[in-house]
Amino acid sequence: MAKFGLLHSYLQQQGIAQPTNTFRPGKIKHSQLALAHCEQYVTAFASGLLDAQAQRRLGLPWSEGLVRRTFISPAGTLLAAHFALREGIACHLAGGTHHAHRDFASGFCVFNDLAVTARVLLEQQLATRVLVFDLDVHQGDGTARILADVPGTYTCSVHCEKNFPVRKAQSDLDVNLPVAMSDDGYLQVVSDTLMRLLRDYQPDFILYDAGVDVFADDPLGRLNISLQGIAARDALVLSMARDRNIPIATVIGGGYDKDQTAVARRHAICVEQAHRLFG
Repeated sequence: MAKFGLLHSYLQQQGIAQPTNTFRPGKIKHSQLALAHCEQYVTAFASGLLDAQAQRRLGLPWSEGLVRRTFISPAGTLLAAHFALREGIACHLAGGTHHAHRDFASGFCVFNDLAVTARVLLEQQLATRVLVFDLDVHQGDGTARILADVPGTYTCSVHCEKNFPVRKAQSDLDVNLPVAMSDDGYLQVVSDTLMRLLRDYQPDFILYDAGVDVFADDPLGRLNISLQGIAARDALVLSMARDRNIPIATVIGGGYDKDQTAVARRHAICVEQAHRLFG
């Protein structure tokens, strides 16, 4: 959990996160969570009543602190989406909990901020075609299943094929990457995929999961992407949205390392690219 505070501190040190452009969300409304999650599951988690199997599937120990944070994080992604509609770009310094399903937690993810935000944008008629563009190294299985039958949403997951989850969901578009793929091939796939989606689906809003667990030294990654490759990827995605005047909100997604400062700085890359391109 330390990486979240370290990420904010680093961006403050760089002069990117300032009092005038940094906002703290409150808790997500239960009515908004209900668009993507069943009430019984939400209540069980909030009350600490998940059974042992559900707890193992989550992978995190239950605590009141976890509950507090978990109800705030989806609101952060939604707030970023609202700011992106106004400014063209906004970055949430958390989020990307794409393994959370409608009625169960999985892979460190409790509530699916991407699915919640997509549903709220449609419900509030702030967007009509929301693209969830997920470049976390793991497939966004929860997002794919929650939004599978939701008109006005399109889920795309570009992920390492031989990685968690073992049983993949079916996104609207899944792009499976081979183990140890490196920068050049990866950037070409990202470019070709997003170009195709912008042409064929023509989204009017993009939710971008900029997971950095694609990094070569990430213990849960299995790809071979450099820091320069991550920066080039984020610049590519953000510039393609900017050039087409499509609002884009980013979330940090996955990133793992015993050195929490190092992983926080990897998560900062997307925000740094947003600052450079939109600042």
